[in-house]
Amino acid sequence: MYSIIDIESNGAGYRNECIIDIAIYKYDGQKIVDQFISLVNPESDITPFVQKLTNITPNMVKTAPKFHELAKRVIEITENTTLVGHNIDFDYRMLRQSFSRLGYDFKINTLDTIPLAKKLIPDEVSYSLGKLVRSLGIPLTNAHRAEGDARATLELFRLLVSKDTENEIIQKQHDETNAKTYINKIKTLTQDLPNEKGFIYFQNNDGKIIFSDCVPDINRFAKKMFNSKSKKWEDIQRDVEQINFELTGTEIISKLILNSKNIKKREVFAFGLYHRNNKYVVEKNKLNKTERPLLKFRSFTQGAKAVQFITALEEYNDIAAFKKKIEFKKRNELWLGTGRKLGEKLFLIIENGRVVSYGFYELFTQIQTLSKLSKLKIDLPLSSTDLNNELQLALLRGDFETLPLPK
Repeated sequence: MYSIIDIESNGAGYRNECIIDIAIYKYDGQKIVDQFISLVNPESDITPFVQKLTNITPNMVKTAPKFHELAKRVIEITENTTLVGHNIDFDYRMLRQSFSRLGYDFKINTLDTIPLAKKLIPDEVSYSLGKLVRSLGIPLTNAHRAEGDARATLELFRLLVSKDTENEIIQKQHDETNAKTYINKIKTLTQDLPNEKGFIYFQNNDGKIIFSDCVPDINRFAKKMFNSKSKKWEDIQRDVEQINFELTGTEIISKLILNSKNIKKREVFAFGLYHRNNKYVVEKNKLNKTERPLLKFRSFTQGAKAVQFITALEEYNDIAAFKKKIEFKKRNELWLGTGRKLGEKLFLIIENGRVVSYGFYELFTQIQTLSKLSKLKIDLPLSSTDLNNELQLALLRGDFETLPLPK
């Protein structure tokens, strides 16, 4: 049994999206045996782009049921079925996200018509739903509305099943219905992970953290781990049952959190900034073992961009002025910068040229005195040259507002 689905969202940012239109056709392989179609009140704005694309306006959803009023019906119609969609990852993520807000962990086996179409109907110019069904002569009425797209997806799926002479679709549905496959485990655990920088935590069935790390892309790292053939990941691949994460936003925040957790993560800064013959140059550090670089970089490109920025400012023609700008010694300051998310800000407390603590705030009144700062601050147990290097680069870019330490 299959549930053919299409969902339209309000176009809000990742993890803030809400369903505004949903259509589900329950299909037994021969005919539609049930259906559910409804607009949904997102209880938030619909972006102008989505309004233009779908022709769904705020007035149309104003009196529509909210998702919690439809949730039971969605569960009923999809129960004991395989959820089918064109780019099903989006529809499944939207359902899981909406149910999660209600405190319910919605899980179901899924099937995507895009890879099936690519295999069974090769050499198409495009595999977007609109262009594909038009090419195949399948009618699509009311495009970018859930009902029209879901019905076109159903007809496409019906065609794919008929072309599936090796019965791969039926076999896949049988396998996924009767066994929790490894692929499903990956899909379930990585479904809601963002493509953002942060800490990732793999936990076993008891909730114990069996691996954690700070990674540049949480979603990509998790999928890469699951797909790895390396023996070092075998135990984690087998035991992980839950993945949590903590967004860090900037490189500096990542280093601060690593530092506060007393985690040492070695980084290679192969290139350095030097000043010779009244010019700033970037070269490999190992070529110059007698002179300390003014700044260090992970790549030549990063260094070249820094040089371009520095030389564009006339004040840095004076090397003494440049060194004074990035000097940390004797600094006793409060630095304010960008936080991990919209509306949040980061503060750093620097005493005697060393970052001793950091924290996050939203209102300036929260950090006006040292006693208030002490309630929010997170102390750093060790000093890091890598962190200082990042802060020096941030100073040059003007990423922080520097203030005297409050009393």
